[in-house]
Order: sequence, then structure tokens, then C-alpha cells
Amino acid sequence: MVDESAIRASLTEVEDPEMKISVIDLGLIYGVRIEESHAEIDMTLTSPGCPVAPELMAAVHRAALATEGIDSVHVNLTFSPLWDPKIHATEDGKFELGIF
Repeated sequence: MVDESAIRASLTEVEDPEMKISVIDLGLIYGVRIEESHAEIDMTLTSPGCPVAPELMAAVHRAALATEGIDSVHVNLTFSPLWDPKIHATEDGKFELGIF
């Protein structure tokens, strides 16, 4: 059975096309739930008006679907809570963003 860490590992390959930082390090992935071979991913964007939203969501979908043992994926877009890099980004992400 696939676990959350396998999907998150796949998602490290997905970069925000404007920032060139992974969605994991930016903290844009709020949650991953797996039921059998289906994954539900809750994600946000750096801003509600993000111009690359469809592209980024599609990339997350493709990467998760490429995870061994996953046959279907649904990406849920949420803005609750609003993304804050000081709260949501990983330490690596904060470093890349210049937040110390």
C-alpha cells in the first residue's frame, strides 16, 4: 500500500514555475489522503490570483499519478488558510525564499 511519504516524495519534483522551488518546500501541499490506490491532495497557491494555477495543479496531479501504486488522483484547491511562507514553507524553502 502507498503511504503519504511516497506521494510527497513524488511531489518534490514539481516546482512552482515562477519561483523555481518545489511545491513541497514552498508548503503548498496542505494534505495528502490515500484510500486504496486513490490519492486526494489538498493544495494551495502562493496567491489566489496565481497565473500558473492550472499548470501547477496539473503538474501536481501528474506527479502524484506517477507514484507507484496510485491509479487515480484528485487535487483539491484551497485558500484556507491563506499561504504564508513563514508558516508553511520548509526550512529549505525559507532559505530559498530568503527568509531566515
